Amino acid sequence: MTTPASLPDIDYAGVAPVLIILGAACIGVLLEAFVPRSQRWAVQVVLSLLAIVVAAIALGAYLYTGPQNTSTFAGSIALDRPALFLWGTLLALGLGSILLIADRVVEPGGAFVAQAGIRPGTMLDKEQANRSSMQTEVFPLALFSLAGMMIFCSANDLLSMFVALEVLSLPLYLMCGLARRRRLLSQEAAVKYFLLGAFASAFFLYGVALLYGYANSVKLADIANAAGGTNRSDALLFLGMGLLLIGLLFKGSVGPFHTWTPDVYQGAPTPMTAFMGACTKVAAFGAILRVLMVAFGSTHWEWQTIMWVVAGISMLLGAILGITQTDVKRMIAYSSVAHAGFLLVGVLALDGSGIRATLFYLISYGFTTIAAFGVVSLVRDGTGESTSLSSWAGLGKRSPLLAGIFTFLLLALAGIPLTSGFVSKFVVFAAGMSAGITPLVVLGLIASTIAAFFYLRVIVLMYFSEPAADGPTVTLPGMYTTAAITLGTLVTLLLGVYPSFMLDWAGTGGFVV
Repeated sequence: MTTPASLPDIDYAGVAPVLIILGAACIGVLLEAFVPRSQRWAVQVVLSLLAIVVAAIALGAYLYTGPQNTSTFAGSIALDRPALFLWGTLLALGLGSILLIADRVVEPGGAFVAQAGIRPGTMLDKEQANRSSMQTEVFPLALFSLAGMMIFCSANDLLSMFVALEVLSLPLYLMCGLARRRRLLSQEAAVKYFLLGAFASAFFLYGVALLYGYANSVKLADIANAAGGTNRSDALLFLGMGLLLIGLLFKGSVGPFHTWTPDVYQGAPTPMTAFMGACTKVAAFGAILRVLMVAFGSTHWEWQTIMWVVAGISMLLGAILGITQTDVKRMIAYSSVAHAGFLLVGVLALDGSGIRATLFYLISYGFTTIAAFGVVSLVRDGTGESTSLSSWAGLGKRSPLLAGIFTFLLLALAGIPLTSGFVSKFVVFAAGMSAGITPLVVLGLIASTIAAFFYLRVIVLMYFSEPAADGPTVTLPGMYTTAAITLGTLVTLLLGVYPSFMLDWAGTGGFVV
């Protein structure tokens, strides 16, 4: 006699933020089919921003009224404090990214604005944007990817994590190829990202298969229990773990699995690059934290040294190769590789202080990155964005305000005091010191010093070089771009001056198993 299947309990209040984002993405797809092209831009912008705000309200309500440290969907989705913190971070960074995308919808009329001096958002600019055949499908794509990121960093079993990985990745591959100017470079970036991402997903899935063979389960808690005391083959455990981490490290732009990052950052439209650079890193390191601490925490003596080497390689590769770059977006790409190594220091602390430091680093780095790419999108010539470093010569004289903001953001990335970047590195390195990985912390300090050179080089170029007569102009920012840059800059300053409230929130609670 068969036993009737029972449906798992679902905490709809807990997963409401994800459901809201997914629902808005589905509605956005329908709008692309039924709303006239001339009205899509306004409707999609309002829908996307409203969905993120409503999801954030639902998340805030659950934080104050819902149960703490629980899970749902038969334990496959964790609703613990780190997951909820990462959801809030992703929603905030997603809001900033959507603001950048809304003003630029894949560079509508960008060259026209730069040449004619038309302020974005005016009637003439909107008419030019309509004539440019805007690709408004980018909005539902961004929402689908954002929902995948939220599930990815909260998944408590590897199968759910793999599905979320594909949901977040596939829209990103499409978004990379949406640039109308420099189309070949954009499409080349999309193809590279797709092919390398497919290989990384294959490594991840093969690792899942091996770990299932080892533990007879894909749940992180079951894998931890099997690894804690068993006579099974450790070869399956560590080979599966290695393949799994390759997929995760690829998504987090950790060296030496970073080869896609410079080309994709350079070729993709700048608003999409901001979305990838900020949100994808949050999701990837949230998943890395969960996997290493929940599933493999009991075996850390066997794999920790290898991860130390990976972190050191990432820090040095990003810092050294960043010096050789002549393109601003490629420079920021290698900077992200170095920052991925710094983040791994917090991950490898494998304790509460490491979790707190890593979560704080992710939110501070994300806002700084969005604001920096917002500034990059405003320096343009007749062919579109001008990202060559030579184009930024004398920017302090052409646009003192924009140069001042970019200088502050670069100093934050370098880790100068009174910025969120300084506090981020301090808490990460402090967590590493307390966990006994002092040599890796020393290497991180050396890499930070090297990386500071290419940040300072841009600052010197902006203030101590004469602008070229035929150099690029600074486009007047639209309302949405202004809001995104302002938000990112203010958060970078606030978390540098008064970080305690965010550190306290990031440090409340651990992972549920």
